[in-house]
Amino acid sequence: MHALTHMLLGMAASATVFASAIAADLNPAAVAFTLPDKIEWKQGSGRAQQAILAGDPSKPGLYVVMVKWLPGGMSRPHFHPNDRFITVLKGTWWVGTGPKFDPSNTVPMPAGTFVTHFGKQVHYDGAKDEETVLLITGEGPATSTPAEEK
Repeated sequence: MHALTHMLLGMAASATVFASAIAADLNPAAVAFTLPDKIEWKQGSGRAQQAILAGDPSKPGLYVVMVKWLPGGMSRPHFHPNDRFITVLKGTWWVGTGPKFDPSNTVPMPAGTFVTHFGKQVHYDGAKDEETVLLITGEGPATSTPAEEK
């Protein structure tokens, strides 16, 4: 019984330390954060959603966005004026290059992959069978110019 009491007291102490770590106040001048359930997703084009995390992709300057491709969502060939740096956070992102739209000729980029889309280079991309989430950083404006040959 004595060992059980010590074990229970130890667990209670651990829970208290863990709870106080979670309940700690952060100095907003030092750290800003948004928990996943508070990130505001907005409908993008087609079967994609976007959450702007920092900056404004429609204006000059640095921006950070997340893009969520829903299954079956694929962009048509297009290009952006500036380089974009992309990390696949979830799922498999499918990427193709050139002006001919051909989803069967895309390359899979699994979660954890880092990709650079070079400015003014034609590409198309999206999700096939699963939801895919990307973290994109770039210099605005992040316009998209259609470039499909039919």
